[in-house]
Amino acid sequence: AVKALSAISGQQSLEEFRVTFLGRKGLLSSVMKELSQAPKEDRPRLGQLANTVKKEVEALFLEKKEEIAAGEQAHAAEAVDLSLPGRFLPCGKLHPVTQVMEEICSVFEGMGFAVAEGPDVETDYYNFEALNIPKHHPARDMHDTFYVSDSLLLRTHTSPMQARIMENQEPPLRYIAPGKVYRCDSDITHTPMFHQVEGFLVDRNVSFAD
Repeated sequence: AVKALSAISGQQSLEEFRVTFLGRKGLLSSVMKELSQAPKEDRPRLGQLANTVKKEVEALFLEKKEEIAAGEQAHAAEAVDLSLPGRFLPCGKLHPVTQVMEEICSVFEGMGFAVAEGPDVETDYYNFEALNIPKHHPARDMHDTFYVSDSLLLRTHTSPMQARIMENQEPPLRYIAPGKVYRCDSDITHTPMFHQVEGFLVDRNVSFAD
């Protein structure tokens, strides 16, 4: 019984032990009942021994019961309740440039303009040719423009969106084109990459007041 009790680690196994050894039909109860069949001269000694064994087993049983209960309480205290809401984490903020760009777009959208975005890597045609910038123009020089290949470059302005839009849509047109642009400028007031917003309005009988 002692060996079986020491191997128990859960409430269910402990209850099975109680029924097997300490229950009304358990092994110790059966031993107590069989004492009546022992010789009269041995009954007091055997009865005293049986009671001693029963008390020791009951004491060990209660000790194990408290041990298991304490372990379950400790486990419950350490358990994570997955139904609880997660901890609030501080959210990041938009970059100041992003905030300004979004505000500008919002102002123009309120005036009826649509927002058009294009590729950072642009063709020579849309960046220069379609905008009537001739081949001998200084802006085409290597010291002003980042070329990826003979026909591809990092756009120097967002103006290519004008040509792309007007190729596929008929007036009236109201667009702004925000985005990053790239030029070979690097000094106290310039960086090789900066942001630009430009727009155009094509319609009849319009002015800056519109």
